[in-house]
Amino acid sequence: MNTQYQEDKSVPISEKLKALFELQTVVSDIDKIKTLRGELPLEVQDLEDDITGLSTRVSNYSDDIKTLETSITNRKAAIKESEALITKYTEQQNNVRNNREYDSLNKEIEFQKLEIELSEKRIKEFTAELASKKEAIDSSKTLLSERQEDLERKKAELEEITAETKIEEEKLKGKAEKIESVIEPRLLTAFKRIRKNARNGLSVVTVQRDACGGCFNKIPPQRQMDIANRKKIIVCEYCGRILVDKDILEPDQLDQAE
Repeated sequence: MNTQYQEDKSVPISEKLKALFELQTVVSDIDKIKTLRGELPLEVQDLEDDITGLSTRVSNYSDDIKTLETSITNRKAAIKESEALITKYTEQQNNVRNNREYDSLNKEIEFQKLEIELSEKRIKEFTAELASKKEAIDSSKTLLSERQEDLERKKAELEEITAETKIEEEKLKGKAEKIESVIEPRLLTAFKRIRKNARNGLSVVTVQRDACGGCFNKIPPQRQMDIANRKKIIVCEYCGRILVDKDILEPDQLDQAE
């Protein structure tokens, strides 16, 4: 595959290649600065997500605890109400006129006793669940505190590294923007697309030891001559990166090419 881009003839191909390579050099330097930060930005984001999740969990546990406490209170109130009814029905049994009324009141008493047993059972269940929720919320709060401490430490580390490299990074970003402004939009779009898909962020690479500096596949001699002549933009047929000769930024070589 002999891939090449159609170019705006008003600007020499050599100048376009030079601009693309300069842009690659600058963005690679920015990448190196980001590498110094390592995984810290991701770690900070993960910790922030964990803290949000834990905070939500603690909030949910707190709501559950309030609901359980209310349920226990209601069940205790129901027991008192049933006990009062049992006392009332027992007293009424002393004044019944027949067995039918007595049996009816007796059934009501038995029903209220069952209600008391059910309430006591529910209170035991709610109490056990309440203890479990309180233990869970204590554990979550402890973990939340640890995560917050970790987050503060990681943020401090990230801020320190960022502060050390901020000025240099801003300068490089400004330089990159300046170079981008002189590259035609279609080429710039291609550059960014290749860079996005490349594992190491390299869109433009030099020929090194007769091979592509990106994927290290061999480049035929005639192809190398075409690249060195800088008469057209050529990409590697294996990885799709834009290829330039190693002397692309050398003034004397550039003059010869023109």
